[in-house]
Amino acid sequence: MLALRGGHANIASMSGDSLVRAILGPTNTGKTYLAIERLCGHSSGVIGFPLRLLAREVYDRVCKIKGENNVALITGEERIVPKGARYVLCTAESMPVVGGRDDRAHEAVFPKDFAFAAIDEAQLGIDPERGHVFTDRMLRARGREETLILGSDTLKPLVRQLLPEAEIVSRPRFSTLRYAGSVKLSRLPPRSAIVAFSAEQVYALAEMLRRFKGGAAVVMGALSPSTRNAQVDMFQRGEVDYLVATDAIGMGLNMDVTHVAFAGLSKFDGRRDRRLTISEMAQIAGRAGRHQKDGSFGTLGLGGDAAPEFSDEEIEAIEDHRFRPLDFLYWRNNELDYTDVTSLIASLECKSENPLLRPAPLAIDLAVLKLLAEDPAIATRRGSAARRLWSVCGLPDFRKVGPMHHARMVRRLYSYIGEGGHVPHEWFAAEVARLDNVQGDIEVLADRLAGIRSWAYIAQRSDWLADPQRWAERTRQVEARLSDALHERLTQRFVDRRTAVLVRDIGARGADALPVTVAADGEVSVGPEPIGHLAGFDFRVDPNARLADKRMLLAAAERRLGDELDRRARTLIEADDDWFGLAVEENGGLAVTWEGHVLARLAPGRALLEPALRTSRALDRLSVQRRAALRARLESWLDRSIQRQLGPLKALSRTAADPNATAGVRALAAMLVDAGGVIPRRAVAAQIAALNKADRYVLGRMKVRLGALDIHIPALLKPGAQHWRAALLAVRTNQPMPVLPAAGAAVLSGDADPRGAELAFRRFGATWLRLDLVERLAAHAHQVRGNGGDDPVDRELVTSLGLDEEAIGRLMKEVGFETRDGAWKWRGRRPDRRPAASPSAGHAFAELAKLKK
Repeated sequence: MLALRGGHANIASMSGDSLVRAILGPTNTGKTYLAIERLCGHSSGVIGFPLRLLAREVYDRVCKIKGENNVALITGEERIVPKGARYVLCTAESMPVVGGRDDRAHEAVFPKDFAFAAIDEAQLGIDPERGHVFTDRMLRARGREETLILGSDTLKPLVRQLLPEAEIVSRPRFSTLRYAGSVKLSRLPPRSAIVAFSAEQVYALAEMLRRFKGGAAVVMGALSPSTRNAQVDMFQRGEVDYLVATDAIGMGLNMDVTHVAFAGLSKFDGRRDRRLTISEMAQIAGRAGRHQKDGSFGTLGLGGDAAPEFSDEEIEAIEDHRFRPLDFLYWRNNELDYTDVTSLIASLECKSENPLLRPAPLAIDLAVLKLLAEDPAIATRRGSAARRLWSVCGLPDFRKVGPMHHARMVRRLYSYIGEGGHVPHEWFAAEVARLDNVQGDIEVLADRLAGIRSWAYIAQRSDWLADPQRWAERTRQVEARLSDALHERLTQRFVDRRTAVLVRDIGARGADALPVTVAADGEVSVGPEPIGHLAGFDFRVDPNARLADKRMLLAAAERRLGDELDRRARTLIEADDDWFGLAVEENGGLAVTWEGHVLARLAPGRALLEPALRTSRALDRLSVQRRAALRARLESWLDRSIQRQLGPLKALSRTAADPNATAGVRALAAMLVDAGGVIPRRAVAAQIAALNKADRYVLGRMKVRLGALDIHIPALLKPGAQHWRAALLAVRTNQPMPVLPAAGAAVLSGDADPRGAELAFRRFGATWLRLDLVERLAAHAHQVRGNGGDDPVDRELVTSLGLDEEAIGRLMKEVGFETRDGAWKWRGRRPDRRPAASPSAGHAFAELAKLKK
């Protein structure tokens, strides 16, 4: 096995003739090429890489030199190990080292040790999640004859202190790297790579490039090797001139890129959104220019304040390859105590005595182990059972579901193999069959690929499955089918498809791409492509978009329209009252609107004149402060509108609560307000009878008319006041807005909406007559009677109103007249035999009304 230093006593020590060299320098210095050359110059060797994709790329190159029968590829989910293989290309975690998780899985496969060993991108020892692995390999993994440590110049001081025996070789970059500024997508030069920091952002940019430039290849670390290779081959062959990738291309993937454009300079590192370090920027930018061909880097011109921008210090450091040296590496103890699980955790958390080696942050394998150890039945496992538990905890979280969910999968897996058993083939087969489905879009296929990687990892463990070779082949076939389908979808969407542009949310992690514009008519465009319409604060996706695209278009636009929504909110907060209106929705509900767009809806409040305001969900896209300010503005408009349209009713409500007013005035005022400004006289006859002259004077000053048939306020009969009274009554009773009479109408037919008509009209048979005209006819009749006249009916008025005899007869009878001998005679008002209408249930003055009776 690969010789180690500083490990267990039985580990082979490094030969006295072994050469350890640290090959340090920026990108494009030929470090990986040198490692391949030195590997092939020895009788055996191993190289550990940071990415499965890079290991696969180098594996293909070494196979051409040494032959497939002599070369092995080992990653977590892929294992190609010919019998007698002498050269191993692998990920750092999968390096076949004694004392590692997989040491038994590699027995009797490789030589006792390797003549050559190398670890690539050793500066990743600073990575919070995987750094301890690279540190361990840098410090312990040694070739029998030669060892290379490949990495950035930033490692130099740490190598000198941690590995004083190592020879440090600095290599200059073969080509020049220059800053090219910001470039718009439409002017991006050929052979360019755009680097984004989420799958969604990658897809969105690829869509735009297909529209502007005819197509783009897509490369992400989550892709399978075959999918990634197929995409890169398109780029290398010139079928497309552009590549969109995640920062995975920064780890040594070699392509003919002349310019690297950053779509953003921030990324989510698993814990928080942060700006890239200068070293990370340089690692990615260094992909531009290969060998002696110069390259350039810059940003993608997005427009607006959110466009990414390098600082002068960053530009100078990247161009001159000068970066701050590392002053520590993450480290985790490799001498583990398997006495029990508690001891195992303690040994994993053991700190190094060397101040340059900091304890590694809590990685997901240790987080899962701690979660499982909360179960007493697992916490007591010892020896081989504890060793197996730690081995199972090493199952990577390919689907990025987090420790809690991932621990469930690990617990079930351990329940089968914890005591030396095997994973049931029924469970394994069912889960793989579930993923063996090539239907769906890019996201679905990518998720299935992530899922099959877990089962491919399990299939590589000969001690976990009864028939590992069979299941390894099965998972390989499923991954291959999913990879082919994903490549087809990627090509179809980003190269061949001719339909409208699909815009993704390219600002998910704080990095923007193409500018979003909003036309005067509300049309929203990304670049030159319209994607929907902004109606008020509500974005509506282009109705011609595919159903599968609408959700993504909606998410993209909503995340990018923050500035426009904020501007609109500020405008409304400062706007005059006439910008707002009260409108009836299709369901009969009442809403506060602006230019026809719903901003808020009315709901029952504390009182008729104090409805509640429920802001539209569309306003939730505003910041908390801006939404609160706009809500306060709408509430102030509502209060002023009620005051303007229903001022006398507001005054009555204040009188009803005024302790200085008499009980009679307060009671009548409260009942009139509760009824919305109109109430039949017979319903409050007792209250009116109890009023004294002073009370009547007070009510008169408040414009309350104690009519012959109805108590009302004449000003509230105006169309505007009717509309607001109807709205508030509908809101309070949770009923739809009634149909209101036409403005200026004096008489209504019998089929008029009773809820709307009774606001200002009284019904007489099949005819509704406006209240002020009713009182006018009643007053005329009483005046004629008082003067001794013969006909109390105002014939001129009833003729002009077109009242029929039935309506006239009913009106005169309610006023107090009856016909005798063909003439109207005063009979006096008869007491109403029907029970008087009582105040509304639960009203504050209900008990007061009973006492008055």
